[in-house]
Amino acid sequence: MTSTPDRKAILQLVDEAEQAGARLSKIAELLGRSARTLRRWQEADKAGKGDGRLTAERPRPANALSEEERKAVLEVCNHPEYAHLPPTQIVPQLADKGIYLASESTFYRILKDEKQVAHRGRAQPPQKRARPQPCKATAPNQVWSWDITYLAAAIRGSFYRLYMVEDIFSRKIIGWEVHEQESAEHASTLMKKACLRESIQPGKLTLHADNGGPMKGATMLATLQRLGVVPSFSRPSVSDDNPYSEALFRTLKYVPNYPDKPFDSLEAAREWVHAFVTWYNESHRHSAIGFVTPAQRHCGEDVAILQARKAVYEQAKAQRPARWSGTTRDWSRKNVVWLNPARDDEPQDEAEIRELVA
Repeated sequence: MTSTPDRKAILQLVDEAEQAGARLSKIAELLGRSARTLRRWQEADKAGKGDGRLTAERPRPANALSEEERKAVLEVCNHPEYAHLPPTQIVPQLADKGIYLASESTFYRILKDEKQVAHRGRAQPPQKRARPQPCKATAPNQVWSWDITYLAAAIRGSFYRLYMVEDIFSRKIIGWEVHEQESAEHASTLMKKACLRESIQPGKLTLHADNGGPMKGATMLATLQRLGVVPSFSRPSVSDDNPYSEALFRTLKYVPNYPDKPFDSLEAAREWVHAFVTWYNESHRHSAIGFVTPAQRHCGEDVAILQARKAVYEQAKAQRPARWSGTTRDWSRKNVVWLNPARDDEPQDEAEIRELVA
């Protein structure tokens, strides 16, 4: 590999030879280089680009810190007075004493070169949390999602807590309760009732929730273990990891008949939620499941309903084909529902692709 100084010397010889009338091809032959290489070097030199190879030796910048200056920066950073502070705090404090060694970015760069960039102070450093394991539901009662939301009470600043469990495949509200406090005991009772109502068998159900206290309380976890329910949790402060419950709560709080004023009592809150759940499960046509009700999809009635809709559209097209520029509306059933799917493996194989488009 030709070093940068040797390269400059060769270019100088080439320039002198060309000025004397020599041809570049002959010069290249004598130097053991190709004419194309020499021409590329000349063009790069004229453009001021120099040697573009990553492995080329670079001249030391004129404004670079000397070894003594680098050592001074490290000594300051490791001094007991400054060892607990980041460079953004060290540099201003040195300036207050009439001392300037380098900029904050240079401090950070030197510390990084010496592998000394670390979180300073007692606060916990930011932690990278792994995404929850993907959950796939191909039928009801395989994956449930649950969460707690607040309902405003008549006393200013106080709220009732709405506990709600939803099946992600059918979108049916499996269970709900309204209480004045959040507790793992209330959540445990709700799960017992829901599993009993749906006849859940051990090892067949995954329950996803966020990282709240009631979700990860000892009583709740012990109940899930006894019921044979597999727990799944979101990352801290990442609402997207629990999208089904978040979407359900948004629907609940934006329906036209949601009260404009706080609930007068706990019983009033329970009565309103009961009416909402009845409407949501039995009457609401959910867009994500083909505009059937969650109750219809939960018990499998949606299969016949969607097939009948398809037949209606096909008949309408056959009667008036001129009104249709293409195929009729897609009323196919969505047979797979994912919770926190992996970015690189959904769908994972041809069978899942066929299942998704069936």
